[in-house]
Amino acid sequence: MGAHPFRRLPRRAAGAGSIILVFGSGGQLGQELAALARQRGLALRGLTRAQVDIANPSQVENALAEARPSVIINAGAYTKVDRAEAEPAEAMQANATGPGVLAKACAAAGLPLIHVSTDYVFDGSQPGTYRESDPIAPLGVYGRSKAAGEHAIREILSEHVIVRTSWVYGVYGANFLKTILRLAGEREELRIVADQRGCPTSTADLAEALLAVAQALGKGRAVFGTYHFAGSGATTWHGFAQRIVAAQQPFTGRFVPVLPIRTDEYPTPAQRPANSELDSSRFSETFGYTARPWADAVDHAVEQLLAPLGTTP
Repeated sequence: MGAHPFRRLPRRAAGAGSIILVFGSGGQLGQELAALARQRGLALRGLTRAQVDIANPSQVENALAEARPSVIINAGAYTKVDRAEAEPAEAMQANATGPGVLAKACAAAGLPLIHVSTDYVFDGSQPGTYRESDPIAPLGVYGRSKAAGEHAIREILSEHVIVRTSWVYGVYGANFLKTILRLAGEREELRIVADQRGCPTSTADLAEALLAVAQALGKGRAVFGTYHFAGSGATTWHGFAQRIVAAQQPFTGRFVPVLPIRTDEYPTPAQRPANSELDSSRFSETFGYTARPWADAVDHAVEQLLAPLGTTP
């Protein structure tokens, strides 16, 4: 391949001229990052999966050489939890091989990498909240692929920040909240799993968190390592859905009962952890930012989506 095109690229300082380069900008989190950066007047460049495949070393190297960023955020991933059981190669390519390629490119360029991971690296058997130091034991292909991506980054690049999050939703892309809004407009009742617990996390809050990390890195703070960041408080998928349905009623006039069911009443190809509660205190202590209470963030997202539409969800 020859000499690396940006091996001696000096890291940019924070402030004017600093560029945040986001891979996976077409997803719900990537779009939220771009919108927030515009509001804050931050220089952020996004690259979609169609523009750059992070598992392709030459494409990644060219992207870094062209953008000359100060920090990299990997916001892209294969997130189809059930489909991953039938497509393990695709999941591993996106969630393990790609992050390893990014880490190698960042190491060569002297750039820090912020990588988003998942609560699904845990098996859910722990009774309390999960801290960063708790052992991982993913149950399915998706969780294993994300765990492999974390491992690749740690092995290759010391200057990394891995942010594990959970139950992500927002106004962009496809997610649980938008699915429930659609179903609440189509069905007379909803049946939702009530024996899996987690922390719903708004992409708006997660984007704030990632930009807080990027700015800390830009200031030269040695904040490297693994952190948990999720919505404040915990609930079940049933409780999550109940809040969404309650929030949509003032806009749609529809009341839809949400009935609790057990996991074994709704079989899926992938096994999911019964407990996905993440302890985000380390993130809050390090970066000075805490997510909103999950229910408040849900209400706000529903309002953003439905208020402009009047009574049509």
